[in-house]
Amino acid sequence: MTATSGARATAVPRDLPTGLRHYIGGAYRDSVDGATFEVSDPVGNAAYATAAAGGPEDIDLAVTAARTAFCDGPWASMPARERARVLVRIADGIEADDERLAELESFDTGLPITQARGQARRAAENFRYFADVIVSLHEEAYRVPGVQTNYVVRKPVGVAGLITPWNTPFMLESWKLAPALASGCSVVLKPAEFTPLSASLWPEIFAAAGLPAGVFNMVNGIGERAGQALVDHPGVPLISFTGETTTGQTIMRSAAGALKGLSMELGGKSPVLIFADADVEKALDSAIFGVFSLNGERCTAGSRVLVQRPIYDEFVRRFAERAERIVVGPPGDPGTEVGALVHPEHYARVMDYVAIGKAEGARLVAGGVRPAHLNTGNYLQPTVFADVTAEMRIFQEEIFGPVVALTPFDTDDEAIELANAVRYGLAGYVWTNDLRRGHRVAESIEAGMVWVNSHNIRDLRTPFGGVKASGLGREGGARSIDFFTEPQIIHLTLGDPAPPRFGVTRTS
Repeated sequence: MTATSGARATAVPRDLPTGLRHYIGGAYRDSVDGATFEVSDPVGNAAYATAAAGGPEDIDLAVTAARTAFCDGPWASMPARERARVLVRIADGIEADDERLAELESFDTGLPITQARGQARRAAENFRYFADVIVSLHEEAYRVPGVQTNYVVRKPVGVAGLITPWNTPFMLESWKLAPALASGCSVVLKPAEFTPLSASLWPEIFAAAGLPAGVFNMVNGIGERAGQALVDHPGVPLISFTGETTTGQTIMRSAAGALKGLSMELGGKSPVLIFADADVEKALDSAIFGVFSLNGERCTAGSRVLVQRPIYDEFVRRFAERAERIVVGPPGDPGTEVGALVHPEHYARVMDYVAIGKAEGARLVAGGVRPAHLNTGNYLQPTVFADVTAEMRIFQEEIFGPVVALTPFDTDDEAIELANAVRYGLAGYVWTNDLRRGHRVAESIEAGMVWVNSHNIRDLRTPFGGVKASGLGREGGARSIDFFTEPQIIHLTLGDPAPPRFGVTRTS
């Protein structure tokens, strides 16, 4: 285990906001009932700010402002090129202040500062990408010669409700905001209550870019109150949600009565399948990065590593040695590889799973404890369990932290069976130098996304989402535009209409 420098590297960011307010109709607001909640940093677990705690009245104000902007403002009817110019200016604004954004994100979430910088760059790219998409988007036309021309127009749905998670919050907010705004929708964003800090930058970025007032609205608050009110509001026809599966189930039940459109990216317990013929060095690098980057708090983390038996023992040994050498430390230290988990409640949950793994009889080969040089904060040395069986909870359940389960397999069929033996189906990773095996196994994994001989490198043009308990629908590329727009087909008759003439002939 490598210690970081003795200095506290998670310095308080400059101009740290101490009061986070809602942003509704182009103006900052307190909650109607005056309610607030405290926000703490994961290194000291001390409150550094208060945030307005939204409720149904605040959500109603935000939806009303968004609806007014949608119906009476210029955004929804603005030519795609004009909207794209605003999106590009938003991207420019993000990049111009990317270091401050990364500081706020790292301070608030516990992410290592080097990884937080990458999230800021990705957020800007999301806006640039959807600026291109909306300009180049085509609308279909179908012609029946001499009879009819049929064409499809895409119309923004209206007010989009966006509910985002606490891991990499700013980037994941951009993932929803960019296509919703590109489509011409107005939005109400409900950021995660654990990490509302970086979301406070959106109003100034949007205003500077020229986004009309009321198109973007933000209500902070607890999910069960503010989030539920957003889901329940009759003026919100669709909800885009990223978060845990149980919350997604609650949203589905609430949205069913109004038949709301839903796009939900939920939990994951993604497998990494490493065959004996793989490039083991690269597979090892990828598996370690895939589960321990972003503090293990990532939906696509390869948290189940399935290794073919001829290379299993040596792989376990090397994996454990590498995990023990991972630098755990203050998020603001550039040398830190794993920082502090986001919140004491989540930290306690992850530690419970470490205890569960031990009790279930899995072999702990690395980590499982707080690093000796960090006596406060939500820190855990990357934790590796070997000889994990499919019946164990640490194999089946999403932990969402720096904890990994290693399991041996013998045959291709056994590897596929193990990969699919959980309720989740978000991502998968296959490592083999047999091209035919790579194709066959990848297609056999029950997951929305599979990478072969690669870590998680995502092309923004491709669909993102999962199957089974990992979600509903797809976002990414044109599919995001599909979600935030309604296609309308218009049929235009070319010749003289000749409908059947009912009621012309009278019979006795």
